[in-house]
Amino acid sequence: MDLNLRGKRALITGASRGIGAAIAEVLAEEGCDLDLAARSEPELENLAARLRAEHGVAATVHLVDLRRGDELDRFAAEVPVPDILVNNAGDIPGGPLAAVNEEMWRHGWELKVFGYINLTRHMYARMKAAGHGVIINNIGASGEGADANYIAGSTGNAALMTFTRALGGRSLADGIRVVGVNPGPVATERILTLMKAQARARFGDESRYPELTAMFPLGRAASPREIADLVAFLASDRSAYTTGAVFTVDGGVSAAGL
Repeated sequence: MDLNLRGKRALITGASRGIGAAIAEVLAEEGCDLDLAARSEPELENLAARLRAEHGVAATVHLVDLRRGDELDRFAAEVPVPDILVNNAGDIPGGPLAAVNEEMWRHGWELKVFGYINLTRHMYARMKAAGHGVIINNIGASGEGADANYIAGSTGNAALMTFTRALGGRSLADGIRVVGVNPGPVATERILTLMKAQARARFGDESRYPELTAMFPLGRAASPREIADLVAFLASDRSAYTTGAVFTVDGGVSAAGL
């Protein structure tokens, strides 16, 4: 299916690895020129160089810490206005309330919750002036429920779900669509680290983490590509009537109430 994205410009945060890198790959395949933002220069530069060589698109690297308001403001003012903004950067810590102190909680939210909101604030105004745009928030399925063992992330994700629905419910009047994606477990370096930690806690042996992943639907986590393909569709005009919605990709776990 041709998504008619060739020539569009996409800005992706947290693009150096995992889901962000997969989104960059898919949008490059579709012919989008890219602005890739992250804090990790070697990985970002390598990704951009490969995408330019393999797909013939422009790929510009931006090293920015979106936790820092001054850096975020400067970056948002200097980067070209995108047709597509993908908010993806985030690393909210896991653990129950007693394990996540105020400093840790604020540190995580500054990047994912306020980083998403503040970058959206900048880009929404510029997209409105241009008369069009799509904003896609990669959030997380823990926002669907109330996970006491991921309390900072679950709460932050729920806030971003509401932010996405509230803004997207009115955004078509400005020519903008705002949507969200809630991945469940995805086969990234982050989920591997979490599974090993859980295996150590449960079995006393991190090498037994496959026993935990075997309990996922289909016996596996989602691939980053499965999330990225949905993002590309939502970014396209084939999804032109979609806004104010959040799509969960977790193998049915949230729907089953697990």
